[in-house]
This record gives sequence, C-alpha cells and structure tokens, in this order.
Amino acid sequence: MAEYKYLVVAFTTLVLAQSIKFTIESIRDNKLKWGRFFNGSGGMPSSHSSFTFSLAIMLGFNEGFTSPLFAIALVFSLVVAYDSMGLRKESSKQAEAINKIVEEFINRHYKIGIKHLKEELGHNPIEVIAGMFLGFLTSSFFTFVVF
Repeated sequence: MAEYKYLVVAFTTLVLAQSIKFTIESIRDNKLKWGRFFNGSGGMPSSHSSFTFSLAIMLGFNEGFTSPLFAIALVFSLVVAYDSMGLRKESSKQAEAINKIVEEFINRHYKIGIKHLKEELGHNPIEVIAGMFLGFLTSSFFTFVVF
C-alpha cells in the first residue's frame, strides 16, 4: 500500500469529503441523499479541493515543500479551488436563472416539460477552505500515523 500512498490518500480524502457531504445533506433534508454521495458537486466540503490539496500536502510531506512536485500539485490545487469558487459558481447562477425562465415562461405556456438544470455546481469560500483543511488533515494522518 505504501507504494500507492499518494493515490490512497487522495482517494480516501475524496471518499471522506463525499461522506461528510452526504451526512450533512441527509440530516438537513431529513432523508438519505445517496445521489450526493456518488455524484455530488457543490456543497460542504469541496471534494475537489480536498482531493487535490491532499495530494499536494502529501507530496510536500514526503518530497519536501520546496520540491517541484509539491509546487506543481499546489498550483494545480489552487486552480481547482479558484475554479470551483469562480467559474462553477457562476455556472450555478446561470443554471438557476435558466431554470426560472423555463419554469415561468416556457413550461407554463407551452407545456414542453424541459428538465431542470443542476444548480448546485460551485462552492463558496468556506466550503473550499473546509475541503482544503480536510485534505491537510487526511494527509497529516496518513503521513504521521499510517505510513
């Protein structure tokens, strides 16, 4: 398992983030939200940020925080975090507006039945920071306890 430690940590962090998201939303909605576990973008914590940041931190712990591998992984994880708060968040707003237009004008007058677009795509800064923190915790645990 040690030879795959970077993948083990990244995917463990991803599963943890999705499990936390599933638990939070199931409690909030008082119903099991299995769809959020298997196909959940958006929400608390950011699984994309936790996934990429755990890899960067794991590389930092093992290869050194001055290594080119850490630098590449850190830049990659920051781009993912920025994208989830920027572009994907704006896509969420657009989907919300399109859904409102479809619901109020098209479906009401023409009875076409256009399906709703998924609205929860991006993250707010707290969700991204929580994902990064989860990635840091998971990497720390695996580095200092497991491996």
